[in-house]
Amino acid sequence: MLRIAVPNKGSLSGPAADMLHEAGYQQRKDSKELVLVDPDNEVEFFYLRPRDIAIYVSSGRLDIGITGRDLLMDSGANAEEILPLGFARSTFRYATKPGTAERVADFTGMTIATSYEGIVAKHLADKGVDASVVHLDGAVETAIELGVAQVIADVVETGTSLRNAGLEVIDEPIMKSEAVVIRRTGADASDPAVQQFLRRLQGVLIARTYVMMDYDCRAEHLEQAVALTPGLESPTVSPLHNEGWVAVRAMVPAKEAQRVMDDLYDLGARAILTTAIHACRL
Repeated sequence: MLRIAVPNKGSLSGPAADMLHEAGYQQRKDSKELVLVDPDNEVEFFYLRPRDIAIYVSSGRLDIGITGRDLLMDSGANAEEILPLGFARSTFRYATKPGTAERVADFTGMTIATSYEGIVAKHLADKGVDASVVHLDGAVETAIELGVAQVIADVVETGTSLRNAGLEVIDEPIMKSEAVVIRRTGADASDPAVQQFLRRLQGVLIARTYVMMDYDCRAEHLEQAVALTPGLESPTVSPLHNEGWVAVRAMVPAKEAQRVMDDLYDLGARAILTTAIHACRL
């Protein structure tokens, strides 16, 4: 039975559970459950603190896990990313008061406060910067105001909280993070159970980025219509009862769907419909 670590709380938890549900796996109904066995899919889920997941997976006690790329890198665990999942995206950056520094090289001799000391220490070492790193949990913005540090390193989304604290971001991002599937470094990549799990998640990822589009068009306009909706291999085309008309079905990128519908309508296509795709295998 495949043993999988899943975030038990935080920004990773809900989207991870939703994706697993869409992939056909049972998920817990009570947030207090720590273990859930899904016998139909031969999977056992362990709900753990996101920061601990890389450690458990690296130990070999669990086969794979879902966590953040930032948490994986910060842990220093013997684990590796095998599939990005596209949610819980964030950017990790330095910030300080205006006039304190203009680039990372200026941090020499300063103290940097962060909740991710592993990532920051490695980044500074890679840049050849000799600075101190102090670990804080929670809102690190106050570290500068209270004189604990001259610089902070934290997740930046809109930058509003930094501006409200009178801070500005410095230099390029340290890293960009998102939810990822991880495994122990060097683990068997051909394990059929792991491959099936990854295919299911990949199917959900693809399904989320496409819609199924159906429409009717005149046969003489078919080649132009197909050029707008080529599908993955090619669209499905069927004759309609009314002579000279055909029905077309194809997968279309969701972000382009409205534009494609407009172009098809201008071409003379009618009965243009889009439907969500919940899962797929390509």
